[in-house]
Amino acid sequence: MYDEDELAAIREAREEWEAETRDPARERFGERKDRFATVSNLGVDDLYTPDDVADLDFESDLGFPGEFPYTRGPYPTMYRGRTWTMRQFAGFGTAEETNERFHFLVENGQTGLSTAFDMPSLMGKDSDDPLSDGEVGKEGVAVDTLRDMEILFDGIDVGEVSTSFTINPSAPVVYAMYVALADRQDVPREEIRGTLQNDMLKEFIAQKEWVIPPGPSLELVTDTVEFAAEETPKFHPISVSGYHIREAGSTAVQELAFTLADGFAYVEDALERGMDVDEVAPLLSFFFNSHNSIFEEVAKFRAARRIYARVMDEWYDAERDESKRLKFHTQTAGQSLTAQQPLNNVVRVTIQALAGVLGGTQSLHTNSFDEALALPGEEAVRVALRTQQIIAEESGAADVIDPLGGSFFVESLTDEVEEEAMAYIEEIREMGEGSVRDGVLVGIEQGYFHREIQGASYEYQERVEEGEEIVVGVNKYASEGDSRPDILTVDEDTQERQLARLAEVKEERDDDAVEAALDDVRAAVEAGENVMPSLVEAVKAYATMGEIMDVFEAKHGSYRETAGVV
Repeated sequence: MYDEDELAAIREAREEWEAETRDPARERFGERKDRFATVSNLGVDDLYTPDDVADLDFESDLGFPGEFPYTRGPYPTMYRGRTWTMRQFAGFGTAEETNERFHFLVENGQTGLSTAFDMPSLMGKDSDDPLSDGEVGKEGVAVDTLRDMEILFDGIDVGEVSTSFTINPSAPVVYAMYVALADRQDVPREEIRGTLQNDMLKEFIAQKEWVIPPGPSLELVTDTVEFAAEETPKFHPISVSGYHIREAGSTAVQELAFTLADGFAYVEDALERGMDVDEVAPLLSFFFNSHNSIFEEVAKFRAARRIYARVMDEWYDAERDESKRLKFHTQTAGQSLTAQQPLNNVVRVTIQALAGVLGGTQSLHTNSFDEALALPGEEAVRVALRTQQIIAEESGAADVIDPLGGSFFVESLTDEVEEEAMAYIEEIREMGEGSVRDGVLVGIEQGYFHREIQGASYEYQERVEEGEEIVVGVNKYASEGDSRPDILTVDEDTQERQLARLAEVKEERDDDAVEAALDDVRAAVEAGENVMPSLVEAVKAYATMGEIMDVFEAKHGSYRETAGVV
């Protein structure tokens, strides 16, 4: 972008500024730190000039919004056309309570639904399983059968709303329930919109919710991709999730690299199944964390789009623009929230949300200020949603496409994040002898990802404890007697009410039809066929979550036992 003579003149001018202006000021006033860095500990200089982006090629590295390599945004008009989807995460207690929260959010201006499930549902266990005792409805909504799904979406037209489901091992069952619900509402399957998290590779890397081993889990994910391509083309069957990798303690670079590697692994598995890359790639969506270091997060999002576009083009020969256009959801960083001085979290969330917007996210969840203490209450949820609305309607951040594009600092940091993330991805690919998918599976088996994340997490916590990384209200500006907000509590009779409904469903359903449907699931599993059609019929017969997941455990074994998790 600059010729060598211009760059030489800039370097000379900078040296003169350093010697004559900056250094005397440093000697007189000093600086706050010996070293300045991002949250992920990437060092940052005091000033950036065109010399820091001397190798940047505008056309091939930046380009224009909606055009390859999509650094500046996946769509031509971005938020000038419409703002991002405001998709607040919600779920607690029974389906009735979560349905009420859904309606509350929609009435307050939310534009998409996002569903949180309780731990038994996440792990494929019914509410009446002994392992579920004490956990029913505690950290999300309990869903045992299609009856719960019907109540959950009572008064909500699934043909009109986009819904996200944050669930993984039992994701195919929830997906089958949603398809069955659309059938019951006479909504054409090709019209339903939403996203299933369904990212099992991430579970083995970071979050640790699993039922069957990695290989069979990957096969089941690919079943959902194949089914979605044929039956629900507007529904994303995977949300490749870096969020939980970051929450586990990774750096921004590790989050980006491991997430994209997982995405490429899913593409490769689908290609081996016989699908076409331009059939698979548009179905993928991504899910990233947004932390406190605003410029690092913006750089991460911009680098993500550029890496994805280039890799899909060069490694997998994608031809459709839609196959190279990375789209993602963002959630503000739960790990950054503090129980001390909880109102400080409003400010943290605002900064993190703004980073997501400046980085070009397609949808956004803003955490509630009370989430370090309990499930979010209504007032905290309203403030979180209003945070997004103020950014969208009052700040001006949504009025210009890629407003930080061209910043010497942001472009330099984007290049650095891209380079370091690609080094990780290439290392994973080498571990798989040319296959990213095989490299991810090898990395899981050998504990590679755990070691990398644990090392980063330890290093960050060490900086916090030494006061190098400031957490306001915790290791600096702490105060006694923090005021605590009113917090949401789940009714003690939630479990009893859920168990009563489950018992009622079991009493009313046709047991012969249930067993026949489960036999069809078993037959599909044994034959290595796509299980999704049989799952849809099983949930329509009101087979339970646990009954269906038991079929897969019987075939593949329990990875909980293998991994020593009970």
